Amino acid sequence: MNYNTLLYELDSGVLTITFNRPDRYNAFNNEMSAEFIDALKKADKDSAVRAIVITGSGKAFCSGQDLKDVAGVTRSLGESVANRYNPKAKLIQTIEKPFIAKLNGIAAGAGAGVAIACDYIIASEQASLLFAFVNIGLVLDTGSSFTLPRLVGYRKAFEYATLGNKISAVEALTQGIVNQVVSPELLDSATAEIAQKYATSASKAIGLIKRMLHQSGSVSLEKALESEMFSQEIAGKTHDYIEGVSSFVEKRSPNFTGN
Repeated sequence: MNYNTLLYELDSGVLTITFNRPDRYNAFNNEMSAEFIDALKKADKDSAVRAIVITGSGKAFCSGQDLKDVAGVTRSLGESVANRYNPKAKLIQTIEKPFIAKLNGIAAGAGAGVAIACDYIIASEQASLLFAFVNIGLVLDTGSSFTLPRLVGYRKAFEYATLGNKISAVEALTQGIVNQVVSPELLDSATAEIAQKYATSASKAIGLIKRMLHQSGSVSLEKALESEMFSQEIAGKTHDYIEGVSSFVEKRSPNFTGN
């Protein structure tokens, strides 16, 4: 795909979407928001995409809204959130494919929201997160008010959201916000390793697991058990289930196709 503000690269089942406004620390302007939402929708429909990596070019992952782009502009922030930021969080969390945030640098504001919406986060030791909204008199968006307290609990979420202090990669690991922290020189290879593992795994099962986990915070035990029953029925009819059982019996590595 050809975008002006993103790189969209598919290789061996792994799609890498790179925010590509390094001179603006990959901040969202209207064009990048629209292109990112379009890229997510295309990734959802493409059966060749089995894992999605989101990262940034240059020194930053994404520094949030480009404030220079909106300075002095009269606009409805509610409309902006509805049209530009809510869709990002919703697509990442509802597309039944694994999303990996590759944090190469600062993820601030909406950038932090995008990062924590992902299913797996691997961060450079030099990376950090910053829920910076309060620093300009605004509230959390891009799904952060939903995702952050589910990751760290109310008290830490309140602290991060109301003090607007930078969270180092090491602290993010300690708090369960990220899965891995590696040295900058190992970030590419470590991300490629986990992305390829997901891209060659049982894709339908992973998608169903993602759906079940996202629903778990708002359903009863009975509903969760019902969801397990229906989801297991679906998974049990896939080629990957047959292959998984055969490979186990034959004592070999499975060759999952995502079907």
